[in-house]
Amino acid sequence: MTSSQPRTLAPRPDTLGVRVPERSAELLRDLVHAQTGMYYDESRLPFLIDRLSNRAVDRGFDSLLDYYYLLKYDADAAEEWKRTIDALAVQETYFWREQDQLRALTDVILPLLPRDRPIRIWSMPCATGEEPLSIAMALTEAGWYNRAAIELHASDASEAALRRAATRTYAGRAFRQLPPALKARYFDPIDGTVWRVKDDLHARVDSWTCVNAVRAEQLASRAAADVIFCRNLFIYFDSATIQRVVDGFATHMPSPGFLCLGAAESLLRLPTRFELQDLGGAYIYVKP
Repeated sequence: MTSSQPRTLAPRPDTLGVRVPERSAELLRDLVHAQTGMYYDESRLPFLIDRLSNRAVDRGFDSLLDYYYLLKYDADAAEEWKRTIDALAVQETYFWREQDQLRALTDVILPLLPRDRPIRIWSMPCATGEEPLSIAMALTEAGWYNRAAIELHASDASEAALRRAATRTYAGRAFRQLPPALKARYFDPIDGTVWRVKDDLHARVDSWTCVNAVRAEQLASRAAADVIFCRNLFIYFDSATIQRVVDGFATHMPSPGFLCLGAAESLLRLPTRFELQDLGGAYIYVKP
């Protein structure tokens, strides 16, 4: 936005009166983009303002510009970035999401992989744990833990999401797609609305780590996986950031490597080392 006169955006009621000086929202947007890969266009800028205004208040600021300076220059910036990512993370997920890819994993992909070493599967972003636990359920149901050595790793950029996953408790809409028989088999009821993951299933996930996909060194720590589930992350990225992350996947994954994206995501307009293939009725990106 351009203006010939200095201006201050009127704060929304839920920004707790935090001032938004001219260009401060855009400065924060660009800084968040550089640090996390998440990009907020004009239609989504109010979401950024709302979430980070609350962080500004928590840090004792009455201006979003002060919060920008904290993230940009302060010695405490690294710790605050963790809270920033937590504030911006949208943890909307559920068990048994996009089941066609789970079936492709157990019925088509795993039989193609060598078994002279552990098969590595990485769920990133794992949010509050529903996806990696769904993968573990699918592998268990198909008997794969008796047929191969499997390593299943889960990562997310949000420490708050990982702490929530560590509680191992779920309720309500998290189960909206999970068949009741699987819910009864893999979860113990705590009360009428909350269920806890059983020990055996939770132990199937070998690690839970904090990984920011746009940090090359962090991505490299897990990306040498045969199968990567990276669903509904790229909807928050611009094309250049997607390209960088996908190139990182391709660099570290073995061949063949299999990349599962969300239904609303596509790499077809980008030059990548992956080919889109129909595997057992699911669309999977394959590194030949």
